[in-house]
Amino acid sequence: MITKRIIPCLDVKDGRVVKGVNFKGLWDVSSPVELGKFYSDCGADELVFYDITASYEGRRLFTDILREVASQIFIPLTVGGGINAIEDFDRVLKCGADKVSVNSGAIRNPELIREAARRYGNQCVVLSADVKRVEGEFRVFAKGGREDTGMEAISWISRCVELGAGEVVVNSIDTDGVKGGFDLPMLKAVCEAVKVPVIASGGAGCIGHFVDLFHEIPDIDAGLAASIFHFGEVSIPELKKVLKENDVVVRL
Repeated sequence: MITKRIIPCLDVKDGRVVKGVNFKGLWDVSSPVELGKFYSDCGADELVFYDITASYEGRRLFTDILREVASQIFIPLTVGGGINAIEDFDRVLKCGADKVSVNSGAIRNPELIREAARRYGNQCVVLSADVKRVEGEFRVFAKGGREDTGMEAISWISRCVELGAGEVVVNSIDTDGVKGGFDLPMLKAVCEAVKVPVIASGGAGCIGHFVDLFHEIPDIDAGLAASIFHFGEVSIPELKKVLKENDVVVRL
């Protein structure tokens, strides 16, 4: 069986880690450098760093903070926010990222995925899809969940994988920060549509939600969360211990 990954997410705004509900109502949490080092030391498998307002504000990602985070951790680092051109991939990778996450930039120019995959390899290109139900359809949103693209999500994700995305992070706007559990129907639909690693994001509120995720969707590769880790509601060592007790293969 494939080892399942546990991934904390740092949503960074103005140089600080923030968290909200349904992508709204952000409040300050901590320093991304301190939090990144903490997660690296306590058993996280990877770390995701999103500069969450870069695309909306039409600017480049904060590379100075990114360099500092990368220098303090010893686990793979995925970085996203304001990735609009191949030069952005290059800049972020040179700052210490292992993988680059693209969302709004791919919506504007899907060929960016193909170009980046050719230059850096599929394993380096991560599609981040912000998805919300609209009139019974899974819909893709852009600019940090602010803008409905009108595109159906499953077909969009499938297209991006065909272009070269080697991994997909599915961010459920409906369940984000609500702590009622992962969006299992949405995640099942994505896993059935693509054959690359899929990371579940949005909705984790307790250890049981991770157990449910990996039991209900055996093909899912990882669970990503933010606030339950940031505020100490769930510790990663305890989460992995319980997952192992429930026959989920994890790295201890």
